[in-house]
Amino acid sequence: MNIISFLNILLPFGYAVAVYAYGKAFFADTPWAKSSKRWILLSVIGTHIVYLAARTTAFSHPPATTVYEVLTLLAFTTSAAYYVIESRTGNRETGYFILNIPFFFQLVSSLFIKDLLEVPEILRSNYFGFHVTAALAGYSAITLSAVYGFLYLMLYHEIKQTRFGAVYRKLPSLENLERMSVMAIWLAFFFLAAAMLAGVVWLPQAFSDFSYADPKLIGTVFIWLLYGAALAARRSTRWKGRKMMIVAISGFVISIFSLTAVNMLLSGFHRFN
Repeated sequence: MNIISFLNILLPFGYAVAVYAYGKAFFADTPWAKSSKRWILLSVIGTHIVYLAARTTAFSHPPATTVYEVLTLLAFTTSAAYYVIESRTGNRETGYFILNIPFFFQLVSSLFIKDLLEVPEILRSNYFGFHVTAALAGYSAITLSAVYGFLYLMLYHEIKQTRFGAVYRKLPSLENLERMSVMAIWLAFFFLAAAMLAGVVWLPQAFSDFSYADPKLIGTVFIWLLYGAALAARRSTRWKGRKMMIVAISGFVISIFSLTAVNMLLSGFHRFN
């Protein structure tokens, strides 16, 4: 068994252990889980970096050429984005809810991923790898902002109804949930900008039929502008609370539409084999 196959098997177990540790810390206040969960997650992220680097080196292309390669990239970008937000805010109570997402992505990827040596030459480009990775990091951050927004609205409703279940008593405060969601929006704004910039530089050279009217590009620009306007409004008019959380969830819904309905119903240079 080579290192790639070994890490492909190891990663789902690593994410499962991280989910278990965060769950034990959240639901049972288990001391070992509370003290070790971040180190477990950090070791999984480090292992994932080695795995992605090994695939890139062995197959001479970025690991973004198939659905299952994209899923492992999504698992990595989601867990890495969560770790950044957790480290910046100091709030560690939402890891169980977030890390189930990369665990599922990596499990599906590990079960079905194929080792491809022969891919179209265009998919070997470093620009392609950067463009896709930045875009996936942006969409991962969008997902996190929506999860935090959903938790915010659920907790807000519980407070309004003066009901406090066991789960909600352990969640961060409304202020902290909003802070985490806004930080995720900033990450999404930055990474989508990087993805679009790389695309503008690389795509016209890579595709003869490149068009700024591509539906997915338009959708990404719209989401980026939506988040940019929300962040500007938050700074200039103190636009906070439920409005920001609704923007976070709306951006996620629009992103899902862009990634699914647009791909299924419309054509463009983003669709190629």
